[in-house]
Amino acid sequence: MKFISEHLIGQAAELLNASEENYERTVEEMQAAQPVLLSYFFTENFEVFTRKEQEYLFYLLLVAWRAITLSGEDLPPVTEQQLAQAEEENWEQLQGVRAKGFHERLNVFFEGYPQEDLLAFAEDALAEEEAEEAPLVTQEGREALFVSLKSAIDCLTGPGGGKAAKSRKT
Repeated sequence: MKFISEHLIGQAAELLNASEENYERTVEEMQAAQPVLLSYFFTENFEVFTRKEQEYLFYLLLVAWRAITLSGEDLPPVTEQQLAQAEEENWEQLQGVRAKGFHERLNVFFEGYPQEDLLAFAEDALAEEEAEEAPLVTQEGREALFVSLKSAIDCLTGPGGGKAAKSRKT
């Protein structure tokens, strides 16, 4: 798996934000290419999140997926088993973390993760909201939203987030 850079992520976001037609086309393309992954984000597991959180998480998924496809990577369809395994592994990894703050708790995921920019995109997108008066993401939902998005990224980029190793800059 090629490294998905911040630049590609920015391009993907620009494409989605350019017009409603681009956004809808991306949803349709993802539905055709990744039906299991797309439907995962509409399961009853996500009913615990607010409507705004669900919509925002879906947007973040579309940006990540589009960035990966812009890299020219050929992505096999994600399976339910892959998603369940990735999510379970991510929750297990987080369970052992003793840190209290959102960013500090997520550090465990960055250690040796080859798709650092995709992970940082997810972290930053969910953390940015904390400063606003009416945030899209609740404090209670941030961590679970991150784990869900990271699980999807893991499945799209392969075991360990891809092949190339890269370490987090702190």
